[in-house]
This record gives sequence, structure tokens and C-alpha cells, in this order.
Amino acid sequence: MKKLLLFFLFVPICIWSQSNFEKGEKLFQSKKYDEAQVIFEGVLKSKPLDIKTMEYLGEIAAHQKAWVKGAEYFKKLKELKPAEADYYFKYGGCLAMRATEVNKIKAFTMVDDMKQAFEKAIVLNPKHVQARWALIEIYLQLPGILGGSESKAIGYSNELAQFSPVDGYLSRGRIEEYFKRYTLAEKNYMKANEIGKSKVTFQKLYNLYLNKLKDPKKAQELKRKFDTQ
Repeated sequence: MKKLLLFFLFVPICIWSQSNFEKGEKLFQSKKYDEAQVIFEGVLKSKPLDIKTMEYLGEIAAHQKAWVKGAEYFKKLKELKPAEADYYFKYGGCLAMRATEVNKIKAFTMVDDMKQAFEKAIVLNPKHVQARWALIEIYLQLPGILGGSESKAIGYSNELAQFSPVDGYLSRGRIEEYFKRYTLAEKNYMKANEIGKSKVTFQKLYNLYLNKLKDPKKAQELKRKFDTQ
């Protein structure tokens, strides 16, 4: 009798959690993040280790630029599912964005955790594109004395080229542009655009012409070709 009573008490809680979870999903998909957050936080109270609910809350925190809260959710998620590469990547991403908001000394103390998270994402998913892009940015923007390294950035760019030629050329173009080697950047962005023919590849080359090479004629010609393709 006691077990039967517990069953009838427990089942309504499960149904409530499920129905509210679905409401939260619909709100999230409609980009009503504040409303979805309230729903998901309620679900998490009744199911404190629910992976998907925590993932939604982490994503919402990121949309709201609440990087500390987002990092907390993704840190918990990578502990619960240590074989999931994206949780490490998103944890590192929240730390990286938080680092842009704090003073340089505080930011530098966060670098090792960022690198470890992105490197772990690559170990778990050897074709993780975003994690390599993140590491390229870290090695470009860190001063040499604190671990910045053009050669390491190039290394990750070369890895990208092995399984995503477009990202390989784009990332190499980014490195050349960062060091103001604009002619070399142009060559790499052109190759990326020839392969990708996407808005992203177009925009990189267009911005280079317009803002760095100061060549509006080339920029407009590129835009004309892109608009008619």
C-alpha cells in the first residue's frame, strides 16, 4: 500500500516536469529566453540532474551573456557527461567571453582553464572545428610571454585544413590578417571563398578589401559577383 501511494505521488511530479519541459523547449525555440529560463529552473528543482534541462539553461545564460552562470552549467554538464566534447567547448567558450569583461590580470588567470577545455573537446572529437578556432584566437591574442604563439595558431589551422579546407583557408587568412600581412590574407580568403561560396567566406574577403586593403573597387566587384551567384 505504501509503495502504491508513493507511485501515485511520484507520477504526477514526472508528468508535471515533462509537460513543463516541453513548454520550456517551445519558449526557447521561439527565442523567449527569459520565460524559458523560469520554466527550466522549475523543472531543474524537481529533476536536479537532468542533462537536457541544464543544457538549455546553459544556452540561455549564453544568450543573456551571463557567462559565469553559463560556465557553471557547462562545468556541471561536463562532469555528468565527461565524454561529451561540446560541453567542454561551451564551458571554455563561456570562460573566454567572461575574460573579455574582466581586467587583463584576471583574464590571464583564466587562460589555462580555457585551453584545457578546448583541448579536451578536440581529444573527444578530433574534428571539432570551433574548439580549434578558439585555440587559434587564444594563441594569437595572448602576449608571447604568457603563451601566445603564432606557430601554435598555424598548427591548429593546419589541422583544420585536413578535414575542413574552407576553415583551413579562413583560419590561415585570419592569422595573416592579424599580423597585417594583408596580401597573404587575401590569397587565403580568396581560396576559402572559391571553395565555400558562402556568406561567411564572402564577408571575410569583402571586409579585408574594404577595411584593410582600402580597395572599395575590389570590394564592390566581389559583392556584385556574390549577389549574382
